[in-house]
Amino acid sequence: MTAQPEHPTPATLPPMRTIGEIRAALRVFGFPGDLDAFERELAAARLDDDLDPVREIAQAYRRRVQLRTDPAAMAELSRPAADVQDELRRKIAEAAAQ
Repeated sequence: MTAQPEHPTPATLPPMRTIGEIRAALRVFGFPGDLDAFERELAAARLDDDLDPVREIAQAYRRRVQLRTDPAAMAELSRPAADVQDELRRKIAEAAAQ
């Protein structure tokens, strides 16, 4: 049996149920520029008829915090481009051979 990768659990993630909690999480765990982009997107959202844009924006930035707190995701994001290109070439070659 192989060891399973560690992923952040809801207990290790910051609370992100409200816009204020998402802002706080982005201040600590966001990628550079995330908080400013979050604020710009919220300001640009049209709220006259529908709150779906706010829900979609909140979900997207919650996911960014989840990625930032996931060691496996961060390891993948920090891989050199050459490694990713080699892996893609290998997978394409394997698929073509089938």
